[in-house]
Formats: sequence, structure tokens, C-alpha cells
Amino acid sequence: MQLGIVGLGRMGGNIARRLTRNGHSCVVWDRNEAAVRELAADGNTGASGLADLVAKLEAPRAVWVMLPAGEPTEATVRELAGLMSAGDIIIDGGNSFYKDDIRRAAELREKGIVYVDVGTSGGVWGLDRGYCMMIGGEKGAVDHLDPIFATLAPGIGEIPRTPGRETRDPRVELGYIHTGPAGSGHFVKMVHNGIEYGMMQAYAEGFEILKKKDSTDLPENERYTLDMADIAEVWRRGSVVSSWLLDLCAIALAQNEDLSNFSGSVADSGEGRWTVMAAIEEAVSAEVLSAALYTRFRSRQDHTFGEKLLSAMRYQFGGHVEQSKGK
Repeated sequence: MQLGIVGLGRMGGNIARRLTRNGHSCVVWDRNEAAVRELAADGNTGASGLADLVAKLEAPRAVWVMLPAGEPTEATVRELAGLMSAGDIIIDGGNSFYKDDIRRAAELREKGIVYVDVGTSGGVWGLDRGYCMMIGGEKGAVDHLDPIFATLAPGIGEIPRTPGRETRDPRVELGYIHTGPAGSGHFVKMVHNGIEYGMMQAYAEGFEILKKKDSTDLPENERYTLDMADIAEVWRRGSVVSSWLLDLCAIALAQNEDLSNFSGSVADSGEGRWTVMAAIEEAVSAEVLSAALYTRFRSRQDHTFGEKLLSAMRYQFGGHVEQSKGK
């Protein structure tokens, strides 16, 4: 299947590579000409701009936008809408706010263009592991794009099958789901990332408690000097708290147990804020997710070992580099 891809950063480039390596045809563009050349050398068709990208696609066209939420995505969707035709599909695979998706879908519907939002999880590991996708949009468009989603998804792999799922949508077990109308995909991904904040915070706080057990503030006979890397590793093996995030903690701690290569200034990419906003709108108590978000704000003023671990996890799964070394 043919797909246009706009935005060839940490995830967009690897999405193109995964598709091309599995028999699909991608036309790619990015403001960074070097990224376009690199992807072209890897079997994709490079474009010189959005107009050239659209011209190189066969109707009905489908273009996947993989750009930062906000104006970069807004401007690109607007320009594409002026270049594409009725029956074409624009896909936003970034981390847009779901209410923006609802608005864009309505605006594009007036032109006959279909809008699909894809909450995409997998980070820099997605090329090999695949991407978990939460998809909002019209059923016809989602079904049309199924070959793309099936290729990008991780598949069943070695995860045990869940008993009782025999009559449910089999695509979910492969790692992608049609969640409902436009906006619902990004809404589910938004809450996913809010939960991620809480899980990361729990690991960060737990490891800081372990780290500070040798504090001189404690009675001498109650002090332990514990090995953070080895504790993370043993917890990976059969523990109830094992997870991919713990795997990433173990990698980071094995590389540098003191995490001195991180300042502990932890950025937030928007979804955590939006999740808390949704909780307020729905009158849902979300103490853990709210506290995790506020800790990220505070981390930009004063840094702890736990916050260094948060930064390390973000770098491991998404390649997120700290914005500032701070204090």
C-alpha cells in the first residue's frame, strides 16, 4: 500500500522504514533535507515539499502527519487540505489534543477529506518492536488503512493470549484498536500517557527510597548501601512490578547507576496535563496522575535522584533529551 509521511523525526522516520521493509511504498518529506535523503536511500521516495508529496501519491491518497502537536501539525493539515481531494485521508499520528481532532475532522469533512487520528506508542524502539496504535475515525477509512496498521503493529509475539477474547476484535491482540470516531484515538492515547506519568513516578520514588537508605540521617545499624542496577534487574525477573518501563530503568541504571548524565529536569509533552483536565471535566478523582504531573513541574527547579530516573526513562523509550540542564 502507498502512504505519504510528513515528519521524519524519531518516530516518523522509523514508521517509514518499517513499512518499506515490509512491502509498502512510502513518499516522505521533512523540512530537514538530510532526513529525506536518508529515507530515500533506505528505499522510500523523497519529496521536495507537501505539493510534491501529494503529486507523487495515487488517489485515493493517504498522508500520515508525524509532527509535534499544536501549530506544526495545524499548519501542515491546513496545507494538505488545500492540496488533497475528496476521498483522500489525512492521518495525524502525533500527540494532538483530542478536541483539536474533533474540530479538524469536521472541517475536513466539508471538503470530503477523511481525518483519522492515531495515538502511537512505541518510541524509538518501534522500528523493531512495532507500535501500539489507538485509532479514531470513520470505519471505512480505518478499514482501508488496515494493511498499514497491521504492518506497524507489533503482532501477538510472545505475550500469552487472554482467555475469553475469542469473540472480540482480533486486531486488538495484534496491537492496534479502532477506538471510535475522530478524536477517540488521541483521547485513549492521552490517558495512556497520563497513566505512564504515574507509573514512571512510582518507579522514581521507589528507587529514590532505596537509594537514600544509606543516608547519614538514619541510625547506622539501619543503613544499607543498595545496588540500584541489580535491584532493577532482579525485579524484571518474575516480579509483579515488572514492565517495559522497568526494563528501561534497568538499562539506564546499568549504563550509569548514579544517573549523573541526567540533571533530573523532567519535561511534560502535554498529554499528562490534558489527562488531568479531562479528569476535572468528568469529576474523576485522579490523585496519582495529578501528583505525577506536578512533580514534573517541580523538577525544573530542584532535582532528585528519582527525577533523574524519570529523565532516564524518557530518554530510553522516546529519545527525549532534557531541554535544560537546570541546577
